[in-house]
Amino acid sequence: MLRTALQHPRIKLLVFALSLLPLVWLVWGAANNALGANPAEYLIRASGDWTLRFLCLTLAVTPVRQLFQLHALAKLRRMLGLFVFFYAVLHALCYAWLDMGFEWFDVAQDIAKRPFILVGFVALVLLTLLAGTSFQRAVRWLGGAAWQRLHRTVYLIAGLGLLHFFWMRAGKNNFAEVWVYTAIVAVLLLWRVYFTKRSKAI
Repeated sequence: MLRTALQHPRIKLLVFALSLLPLVWLVWGAANNALGANPAEYLIRASGDWTLRFLCLTLAVTPVRQLFQLHALAKLRRMLGLFVFFYAVLHALCYAWLDMGFEWFDVAQDIAKRPFILVGFVALVLLTLLAGTSFQRAVRWLGGAAWQRLHRTVYLIAGLGLLHFFWMRAGKNNFAEVWVYTAIVAVLLLWRVYFTKRSKAI
């Protein structure tokens, strides 16, 4: 049944619509004063949370496809990856606007001064490279092997994102969610290593 649903011609449209729901909620909440006592902080942190969630979803596509033979999932991976970039940009814009008032010199100073901001900025730069080369034309331009090497940096991006999240939560000594995301990424990375070794052994 799931295989049939994934092969439906409108599955991409459905996933696209569902992926926009967090943005709809944040916009609605901001418009209706439903984001708590500090809406700016809520928007910055919620957009960061959704970036990590979509990153985990994107990393999970290949293991789930391999484990359950759901080959049609592969066609959703690029879209989910682009939503990682979308929410990362939204996160950065919320910070630059709501925290720094679009004072770009102050933003640059903040990046240089605070390690967790620097780590987040590096992750965003790498995500921009992946988003910009996620299309078929880029694969032909770079060559398959180089393209694959570039896109394997998604695990480095995940590590930087987790470090960014860890340092951000360190101020309040609240690491519960950090460990959850770390465990998810670790399991997905271990699966990739295991499957790669098993494929070479066959």
